[in-house]
Amino acid sequence: MNEPNACRVLRTHVVRIVLLGACALACVSGWAGDAGREPQLAMGRTLLAELIGTDTTPNHGSTTAAAEKLARRFRDAGFAADDVMLLGDTPLKRNLVVRLRGQGKRAPILLLAHLDVVEARREDWHFDPFALTERAGWFYGRGTMDIKGAAVGLASALLRLQAEGITPRGDYVLALTAGEEDGVANGVEWLLAHRPDLMRASFAINVDGGGPEIRGGKPAQVSVETAEKVYLSYTVTARNPGGHSSLPTPDNAIYRLAHALVRLSAHEFPLRTNAATRGYFGGLAESTAGPLGDDMRAIANAMPDAAALARVAASSTYNNAQLRTTCVPTLLQGGHAENALPQMARAMLNCRLLPDEDADTVDQVLRQAIADPDIELARVAEPHPSPPTAVDAGLFERIAEAGEPLWGRLPVRPYMSAGATDSVFLRATGMPVFVFNGIPYDVDDDRSHGQDERIRVDSFDQSLEFTYRLLKTL
Repeated sequence: MNEPNACRVLRTHVVRIVLLGACALACVSGWAGDAGREPQLAMGRTLLAELIGTDTTPNHGSTTAAAEKLARRFRDAGFAADDVMLLGDTPLKRNLVVRLRGQGKRAPILLLAHLDVVEARREDWHFDPFALTERAGWFYGRGTMDIKGAAVGLASALLRLQAEGITPRGDYVLALTAGEEDGVANGVEWLLAHRPDLMRASFAINVDGGGPEIRGGKPAQVSVETAEKVYLSYTVTARNPGGHSSLPTPDNAIYRLAHALVRLSAHEFPLRTNAATRGYFGGLAESTAGPLGDDMRAIANAMPDAAALARVAASSTYNNAQLRTTCVPTLLQGGHAENALPQMARAMLNCRLLPDEDADTVDQVLRQAIADPDIELARVAEPHPSPPTAVDAGLFERIAEAGEPLWGRLPVRPYMSAGATDSVFLRATGMPVFVFNGIPYDVDDDRSHGQDERIRVDSFDQSLEFTYRLLKTL
């Protein structure tokens, strides 16, 4: 078709502007290179803005809306319609499963991320939580860190491999799921129950945690979660016949609950290590100077020094959570009228158990700490044990190689997550799961689930290249 000169000139200028913008993105992140990187940067930022701008909270959002947007991207990129699937029984909580076909020289690898995010109220934030905001080298928005930023890394890597005509040695199966944050209509559980054929893989990479740790202003090591704590919540309830508020009685349900919570606040579970935490702190000791490094070295064996354990736990909330079971109140409910004595007061107590902690023992310990037989303690749901995954030295080496052009040669070390992920359901089937992503993060600035959640702009840009490099080689 003949094209008017004016159109050709306009098109040329548009192309130049797009390329210059993409090049600028590469320069901002501190690296530039082959032609595939610049489009991936531009696409990655577009996808991130699109996902952050899509409300996927459990109560008033929709993972289906986000999944549909991504599905169109994959179909437009040339993925076969049968390899781009929207699945699930709950209309607002559907999951996206995408298969990139490989050469059949290895078993499929499952790539996992969740699309849902926790609630964020505009009045609590300095920015709109559901709009990507770039400010002073940071990307702000609900889900930037947990974990839409890392989900974009997986999606953009597969799109780049497809665009460059690269066929991996084996299939990649990307599962972007719902229900991870609230456990309702959980996507991984649903897929395992209804489409186990899609979930068969030699192992899974879950991007819901881990990655390059920034310590002292620069990446110091890549942490790969091979074990995680066990999620267990309780209700702590005080009841009372109540009455008129003008006739107060000594036995007030709110007071009784408050006293119980104060007693719980004074209790600490004992400090101890496991194989994952001993490996983690032993490796971290190599790059940690002074007394703290000495203490980390002293707890990296099967018989850790008790005083060193206490000092390491006291050094940060992160380290403390690595070394003991924790329980903390997260929600309060009580009373039924302003002018009535409360008939019920209840707190939600969220516990994160060390992988080998016995839940029945935790029940007993909490009841002893509450020290009030009239207080009801009840599990919200039964815990899911999470057996650890053995270290895969070959995978760890590939991770180091993929990150070397970006951060230098970093040690890759196993660790135990203090949080909970959908890995628990996969590990229960016997599948090895490794949890990490390519977004360098400051261990002292983790705003997941909190106000003004954010990631570094250059960290996000680097993660796109890291993920592509890794998936290209596996």
